[in-house]
Amino acid sequence: MVELTQDQIDTANARGRVIRETQPHASAARYDAKVDRVIVDLTNGATFAFPPALVEGLHAATPAQIAEVEISAAGFGLHWETLDLDYTVPGLVGGVFGTAKWMAAKAGRTSSDAKAAAARANGAKGGRPRKAG
Repeated sequence: MVELTQDQIDTANARGRVIRETQPHASAARYDAKVDRVIVDLTNGATFAFPPALVEGLHAATPAQIAEVEISAAGFGLHWETLDLDYTVPGLVGGVFGTAKWMAAKAGRTSSDAKAAAARANGAKGGRPRKAG
């Protein structure tokens, strides 16, 4: 077992205070089923919301499971006990909604009825127009 000196403990505590004062952390978290968003109130007065479908581990969860969100790690984490799932608040605020593999698989998969119709119309015309020159 490694023994820590009082100086190391004091330094760690000071570093923790700086992080707590400068990084976003949660004061409250809830799931609003009407708008299908997890809503996180931050200690700086801001509010952050995200759709569960974006988040690895929440995308297939039931509304009841999503609603079980708890604040953990002194406000720096969100926890879902029944899903055995944890995310950091700074990570979510920064757009980290899963592992690198999950995020890469989700990238560029935006589709809409209008986009699908435009793709079909372009396909009927012979595909994407060639670049001039």
